[in-house]
Amino acid sequence: MGCPDKELSILFTDDTRIAQLNRSYLGRNEATNVLAFPMGGGPTPDFDSPMLGDVVISVTTAVKESEAFGEPLEHTIGRLLIHGVLHLLGYDHEKSIAEATQMQKKETRLMKLIKED
Repeated sequence: MGCPDKELSILFTDDTRIAQLNRSYLGRNEATNVLAFPMGGGPTPDFDSPMLGDVVISVTTAVKESEAFGEPLEHTIGRLLIHGVLHLLGYDHEKSIAEATQMQKKETRLMKLIKED
């Protein structure tokens, strides 16, 4: 991923807390599955920090997604973690269809690397 010396903070929480964070930092009044907060406010901060950023995962939503997709909870959590880390690295599926496609391809490739047999 090009950042072998970076640290990552991960918070596992519930829908109530992630909705509060979503509202406070992104102005969205709803729970979500994952939030990502890059260190320095973007994928390429103006200062060198050992921290890549923070990923927040709602376990409440992850359980719902796991059941809806018929996948193990561990797989769902792994998928959300990868999604969050890609956001920290500058990927953004909300900018355009092309970027969404690029991000999805990267997620799929990374999920194959951690897939359990």
